Amino acid sequence: MSLKETDTEQIILNAAKEVFFKKGYDGARMQEIADEAGMNKALLHYYFRSKDKLFEAIFNDAFQRFVPKIVEKMISNISIEEKIEAFVDNYITVIMEVPQIPIFILTEINRNPERIVGMMKKVGMQPDLIIAGIQNDIDEGKIIDINPRHLLINILALCVFPFAGKPLMQIMLFNNNPGSYHDFLLERKKEVSQFIINSIKNK
Repeated sequence: MSLKETDTEQIILNAAKEVFFKKGYDGARMQEIADEAGMNKALLHYYFRSKDKLFEAIFNDAFQRFVPKIVEKMISNISIEEKIEAFVDNYITVIMEVPQIPIFILTEINRNPERIVGMMKKVGMQPDLIIAGIQNDIDEGKIIDINPRHLLINILALCVFPFAGKPLMQIMLFNNNPGSYHDFLLERKKEVSQFIINSIKNK
């Protein structure tokens, strides 16, 4: 693929991201994506034959930003504390860069969960290996006896909600000050990691 073709494809992907993030899969239209990209629909179809293919490309791009890094850390031999810190740091960093991701994913999970799970696994998500690693730490007495699934969902919930609930939280708790809320989100990396680590320590 030539440099010009690569540039055109990226323009399309950026435009599609804007439309999909705003309207979801069902609400997005190829003509609207073409308009956003500043090209005709025929050229859009040349690069991406269908809305389905374009959606997969956007979804893969979103997940490739953090899934491989998180999985690599979670199935490595580092300590459970380091795994949690890496998970939280990577997850929050990526969502701060693309804050539309949580709502986009939640919307599409409700629309077609089987497909989304398949796409997540395609980019490297390995929940069974992550769960097995946590269970191994439990068996070795490194952390309390907790259902590994509860631990994972606790981490995800504490990371995701400040972004999913941002419009409300920013107004209610930060007087609608974007700068203060941004600083708060940065603080979440340490706060969430420490909160989770303290909750699973063996006393």
